[in-house]
Amino acid sequence: MFWLIVATLAALVFFDDGVRALLDAWQLPEYSHGPLIPVLSALLFLRQLKTVPENHGSADRRWIGVVLVVIALLFGLLGKLATISDIVAYAMILWVGGVLLISFGWSTGKHFWPPVLHLVYMLPLPGVLYYKLTTWLQFVSSELGVWFLKLLAIPVFLDGNIIDLGVTKLHVAEACSGLRYLFPILSFSYVFAVLYRGPTWHKAILLISAAPITVLMNSVRIAVAGYIVNTWGLEWVDGFSHFFEGWVIFLICILLLFGLARIMLLFNRKRMTLVDALDLDTHGLGTQAMRLRLVQPSAALISAALIFLVAAGAWQVLPSRGEQLAARDSFAVFPQQLGDWQQQGPRQFLSPGVEQALAADDYLQIDLVRDDATPPIGLFMAWYNDQSQNGVHSPEICLPGAGWEIAWLERTDITAQMNSAMPFNINRAIIQKGELRMMVYYWFEQKGRRIAWDFAAKYWLMVDGIRTGRTDGALVRLTTVISSGEPDAAAEERLQDALEELQGILPRFVPL
Repeated sequence: MFWLIVATLAALVFFDDGVRALLDAWQLPEYSHGPLIPVLSALLFLRQLKTVPENHGSADRRWIGVVLVVIALLFGLLGKLATISDIVAYAMILWVGGVLLISFGWSTGKHFWPPVLHLVYMLPLPGVLYYKLTTWLQFVSSELGVWFLKLLAIPVFLDGNIIDLGVTKLHVAEACSGLRYLFPILSFSYVFAVLYRGPTWHKAILLISAAPITVLMNSVRIAVAGYIVNTWGLEWVDGFSHFFEGWVIFLICILLLFGLARIMLLFNRKRMTLVDALDLDTHGLGTQAMRLRLVQPSAALISAALIFLVAAGAWQVLPSRGEQLAARDSFAVFPQQLGDWQQQGPRQFLSPGVEQALAADDYLQIDLVRDDATPPIGLFMAWYNDQSQNGVHSPEICLPGAGWEIAWLERTDITAQMNSAMPFNINRAIIQKGELRMMVYYWFEQKGRRIAWDFAAKYWLMVDGIRTGRTDGALVRLTTVISSGEPDAAAEERLQDALEELQGILPRFVPL
């Protein structure tokens, strides 16, 4: 096992960024199940190894595993250069798959994909995908929760993610999105499907049903919380009762999965009980673990170990670029006059909870006015020194959560209108809340690029991290009320006028 241990230790040193990212993510409630995933994957592997006869000789096509190990190395190197540690963590799974192919050969190793794939559940989601999924789950859970409350004859009104019960308002926050037990249940359903001896389509249903069951039960949880608040008060859902309520819902989701499997077995030709359908035999797993000593010191394994030894050593001796902070002025000295537009009133500040969710290093929120007859323009900018961990939250996520409905949204290029030397891509939207309508311009500003699509912003973040080591950037948003009877074109003219004035001063605060 010497070279297998050397390969593992060298990989851990090279993937240290990813290991730290996992340890940090596992401290969050959404990923607190993470430490169990490698253990479960190892048990799945040992269980599957029992079906493979011992091989004391050579294995076929080990070099396919070397190719996968090299791909893992390049993928991890990409994450390290871009200073995006989540990418490094993702590369570790490729490395595990490569080492199994090297150790057991292609013919045997290719069958170990289920425990390797299960490792995906230990990884944190990319930030953009996480917030989009969280927002969607919040909306679905809020809608269903309100529907359940109406079935209980409780008067209720939904405003974004705020459930208005009349006497009080219940905010369906990110913590109540269902992510805290969606990932554990998805992992549980995966293991359940692997151990399940029924037909393949049964396994597929068990995998697919985990997510809707979780969303449904989370909606029930919100409805129960609303009933408790309406009957006994808000303090009853705080502390222990909120924690207990979450774990009860989690266990109910697990029981529903078992119930679904039991129902499917009733229609199966092979009459089996649920106990018979689950392969829970753990006998001899220790013996299987000892079979790792039979792994041969092949040229492929030695090559994989040496590749990572060299890569880990080279990375340690290379000079670090350090944190590349761009020189900029604080938003505290932002001018109060932009051409014909003047700041109205003092600078506005967000509530502590919103500030914490925004997680910006600097932000500005002001109103700009041109004259008494023209509706004002709201200017909001958020600056991040480092977007590689969390980064900018798109208004597509934040605005609906605040009760605004996005009536219309398009990504458009206004390079010609702005006489810009570089592409100027923005999101142009109309949002509404009741009878109030607003036009919104927003985009992501990164080193002089104006990017409309948040996934494209993440791509350029990775490119900039590799090229220059800079991972800074900003969100810029302009809003204006569309007055009653006013054409949309008039509101857009205001935004473009203010935007033209903003461009001359923006590089001071969002550097190129």
